[in-house]
Amino acid sequence: MASGRDDRDQTEEVRTAIRVGDPIESGEVCPVEQIPDPCALVIFGASGDLTRRKLIPSLFYLDRKGLLPDNLYIVGAARTEMTDDAFRDLLREGVRKAEAETFDEAAWAAFAKRLFYRPTSYADLAAFRDLGGVLSSLDREFRTGGNRLYYLAVPPSLYTPITTQLGESGLAKAEGGYRRVVIEKPFGRDLRSARELDEHIHQVFSEAQIFRIDHYLGKETVQNILIFRFMNAIFEPIWNRRYVDHVQITAAETLGVENRAGYYEHAGVLRDMFQNHMLQLLALTAMEPPSRFAADAVREEKTKVFRSLRPIPLEHLEEHLVLGQYGPGQIEGQSVRGYREEPGIEPASQTPTFAAMKFHVDNWRWQGVPFYVRSGKRMARKVTEIAIQFKRIPHLMLQAVMDESIAPNVLILRIQPDERIRLAFQTKSPGFKSCLRQVMMDFCYQDAGKGVALDAYERVLLDAMLGDQMLFVREEAVNLTWTLLTPVLEAIENNDRVPPFPNYDAGTAGPSDAHQLLERGDDRWRPL
Repeated sequence: MASGRDDRDQTEEVRTAIRVGDPIESGEVCPVEQIPDPCALVIFGASGDLTRRKLIPSLFYLDRKGLLPDNLYIVGAARTEMTDDAFRDLLREGVRKAEAETFDEAAWAAFAKRLFYRPTSYADLAAFRDLGGVLSSLDREFRTGGNRLYYLAVPPSLYTPITTQLGESGLAKAEGGYRRVVIEKPFGRDLRSARELDEHIHQVFSEAQIFRIDHYLGKETVQNILIFRFMNAIFEPIWNRRYVDHVQITAAETLGVENRAGYYEHAGVLRDMFQNHMLQLLALTAMEPPSRFAADAVREEKTKVFRSLRPIPLEHLEEHLVLGQYGPGQIEGQSVRGYREEPGIEPASQTPTFAAMKFHVDNWRWQGVPFYVRSGKRMARKVTEIAIQFKRIPHLMLQAVMDESIAPNVLILRIQPDERIRLAFQTKSPGFKSCLRQVMMDFCYQDAGKGVALDAYERVLLDAMLGDQMLFVREEAVNLTWTLLTPVLEAIENNDRVPPFPNYDAGTAGPSDAHQLLERGDDRWRPL
């Protein structure tokens, strides 16, 4: 990123690190820990991969850490015929795989007593009424007070039929307790479909009952962005156009489409990553300080960023967007096939698996500061990070040193795979000569944390039970991001010109044209 030397060489050559993380004398300041009220969690699509790999392992972890209410039960609902015991056996294998070294058989046996299963046809009103009878009986047994959280772990095409049946069967109607619904992304595939989906769901649930999940927002570093920015007086004054040169946001994966070909072929990287994850990270980076650390205030400031995003000029789209699709290549020494050779993918597919975009936030704080955003599959390494590059020094005191050799200060908020915050700055090397070297101040969550570490799904599940919508996306934000991206998608998909796909090898940093987005010739994407 805007450096005459490769960032990887810098960090390896000058491996000096200032370790951060041990609490100083004042100790930690923590809010009172909350345990959710007793409730029922009903998972639609419970026989699927998301439930087995993510949801149940997350709930089991929360239970072992004492963060779930004692009077919680979980009902799986799906079209697959299965008994309670078969359902528990299926989930046990998922948890064993997730906790290969720490799996506790006795703890699982106790947890499994809370698990139940009900075969449910999503188009059958009678099946939902039968499910309601099961839930009423379990509510009395577990004394939940009628609190219910419905989780739609299903393809987007099923959101409408399931919420329709929840409404017509009376399961959405609160009877003494709350009713909430958690909806996975993608929320629509363009502005029109998102609005239609909102209109339908609002016939059954109010906006306060709808929890649109974006699991990226549950990651520890993402949550810490707000604390880092607004609770430290040394950073907030320089978080603006006067000191920041540009911002880079990257979400790179080494994986291909895996078992998601059916979905991904009709979505592509812009729908899959940009409309939700990437623009949410941009909003958290660019937002103003909220008046208070509460869901409505934080979400309003994020929405203001979406309102301020400059529309992409379609007549100069190539200056703001670069698309790519991976071909065959090498990942960690192993040969991998190209996207068009993946099972379930069209041989002449024009679906992009990589995108790099340039955004501008037209407000007082960020006027003139470009935000470069990229995401892709089959990249050189897996990393998600936000890099804030500060402006170069205005005057070079060391006349013998060329300006190109002075790397700018960079603040790196690493979200995955290793959650950390790093600050690159210049120091003098030991010795007689005034030689500069770049060093890293490095704070790693894994090294410093003393509390219970929660991953993304653990955090959002807990917050949904608590009714805290801070990490969930509200209706206006969804519509604003689709308003920005829908014209771009239409321009791409209505273009008769066949893109030169594949245009990057698997295991690389994406198409070379992506570098042309950066405004100065010496700027570079951070290396992957």
